Amino acid sequence: MLMRITVTLLMAALLVFGIVSWADYDFWLMGPSPSHYTWWWPEEMSTLGQHADNLFWLIMVMVTVMFAITMGALTYSIWKFSAKRQDKAVFSHGSHKLELLWTAIPAALLLVIAFSQMSTFAAMQFDSSMEDENGEELPVLCEIWASQFDWRFRYPGRDGRFGTNDDFESAYELVMPMRDTFGDPDKKKVVFLLRSRDVLHSFFVPHLRFKRDAVPGMTQRIWLGVDDEQLAEIMADREDKSFDIICAELCGWGHYKMSGRVRVLPDAEYEKWVDEMTALQFGNS
Repeated sequence: MLMRITVTLLMAALLVFGIVSWADYDFWLMGPSPSHYTWWWPEEMSTLGQHADNLFWLIMVMVTVMFAITMGALTYSIWKFSAKRQDKAVFSHGSHKLELLWTAIPAALLLVIAFSQMSTFAAMQFDSSMEDENGEELPVLCEIWASQFDWRFRYPGRDGRFGTNDDFESAYELVMPMRDTFGDPDKKKVVFLLRSRDVLHSFFVPHLRFKRDAVPGMTQRIWLGVDDEQLAEIMADREDKSFDIICAELCGWGHYKMSGRVRVLPDAEYEKWVDEMTALQFGNS
């Protein structure tokens, strides 16, 4: 009887907390949230953001349905079979048909996920996604360096080459150009080199639906693309025109404070910012 009461209370508490958090996510924050926060994901402003969201919700629906079935079966079993019985236990080897069924269903769902994500994964990860129409590699905007516990962004300066004396560095803030490409999403791509100085980190930009591990000893070419229409719509009502960079890998005692910002500027403003940073690099102050 005690087991039944405990399970009933736990399930009721889970249901209540779920309903409350769905209705008012400030409940979990113990206070008011920033105006641009949403209950689940922040607004997406990436050229691939909608594709990522579609995959996320596909998997979420599958997991939610399976979770509900599993918890329902668990609750039923506890209520049905928790009472004391006087009869002897009966040995059962199991059911081959049932085992085949609960193996085939997850396998089929995994195949659905695998085929659904192939094109999006290729667009995000393959080197060919970072080439122009002539097959040439797109130029690298900056190097992203992760270290305990900060983000550093090294730009090549006006000569476009790394390792020269006009390189400059921006701490905690990644500044990107918003390229005027007449609606061509492929030309909105901005390429970076992702590196780690020490341990495993994870470069995560929720608004751009991008996450990639920064692995020590490995240099990775990555790209980000901002949808200018989405960006303008989202940023119109916000005082803060930047958005979050998060380390999504537990990397040590200061992991909680390893954050940064992304700021997207029109081409002209970006060029002006580069001039200012270059002048500061060669300044005597």
